[in-house]
Amino acid sequence: MGAGPDGLASVLMEKGALTNVWLPAYRAVPRHIFVPDVIWPGRAGMNRQSDRMIRADEPEAWWEAVYRDAPITTQWDDGAYTGPGRGRIPSSSNSMPTMVFSMLDALSVEPGHRVLEIGTGTGWNAALLSHRVGAENVFTVEVDASTAEAARKCLCAVGFHPVTVIGDGTEGYAKGAPYDRVIATASIGRVPRQWLAQTTPGGIIVAPWGPVYGGEAVVRLTIAGDGSASGPFLGSSAFMRLRAQRMDRRHVREYLGGRKWPAYGHRSMTSLSPEAVGDWPVMFAIGVQVPDAFPWAEMYDDGSYTLWLRDTTVTSWATADYLPDGEEFEVYQSGPRRLWDEVETAHRWWDEQGRPGFDRFGLTVAGDGERVWLDEPGNVVRVG
Repeated sequence: MGAGPDGLASVLMEKGALTNVWLPAYRAVPRHIFVPDVIWPGRAGMNRQSDRMIRADEPEAWWEAVYRDAPITTQWDDGAYTGPGRGRIPSSSNSMPTMVFSMLDALSVEPGHRVLEIGTGTGWNAALLSHRVGAENVFTVEVDASTAEAARKCLCAVGFHPVTVIGDGTEGYAKGAPYDRVIATASIGRVPRQWLAQTTPGGIIVAPWGPVYGGEAVVRLTIAGDGSASGPFLGSSAFMRLRAQRMDRRHVREYLGGRKWPAYGHRSMTSLSPEAVGDWPVMFAIGVQVPDAFPWAEMYDDGSYTLWLRDTTVTSWATADYLPDGEEFEVYQSGPRRLWDEVETAHRWWDEQGRPGFDRFGLTVAGDGERVWLDEPGNVVRVG
């Protein structure tokens, strides 16, 4: 079946993402109404964008991109970059349809439920929710005023008028509380306590969650009577970060203190290949145990690369040099933290646990902080 609503519906139903519960909403609010004329199409399963596409110039390609099961970037650099080509940081999108309907399914909404959406984006998700629970029960928050206004126009075009709010998503929207459900379409590294406070006991929060290091998955939290929340991770995700929780990653030159690499780093060798620590699930497991640190790969033409590790406080760094045919790899570390040693320890733990995927992890959020656990809430993953 060719590109179009019916073709995409078939793909989504075959994948099990689009169920009969959500099929009426899918048909009532076609995706193309919520996709702007200027887009940067993504690739299914990859968080990478193609070059800018303008509907008037390439109408058939635009239509095919809209009805492909892939994300579509709609804004770069908070609107500062408009093209051609690509900007520096994608800042708004129309999410991959498989992810949209998988998260809506996990939300377990029923007609009449009050739903808070964090991240209006193009408005498609809010429209789907409006059809399912009634627009008067949908409250959607968007930090970017121009994005919010464009979404509002699209929602009006299909006859829906949910409460649309321009503001910081971490604050939720207290005026509409309490909510039965909360869904976030931007990733977080900390669950805002306002979301818990504004959700009724027994309510559900669905959000993409990931540590600073990398790796991310959708978590489904259920609110307890004491205001805490706990629940499992459902599967891999790769969303843009909530603006209020973005991190300013400092350049490597600031870590080297004006010296040339390897500066004053301590040299060692490791048998753990940098390739072994780069997949999304292991990055998640490492990130949970190695807080406030992040990787970056400096690639070379011959297929080798240097894996940089840095901490957010600009005190420590490490490098591990990958060679395609190597059995041992050169490491340099500097600062009060030995970041490569921390990564090795975290990888060893992950390996000893049977290399768990996202579906074995869960998250508990309470007054004393957040705890990631393995298999059951009492088995908390050690940090540091």
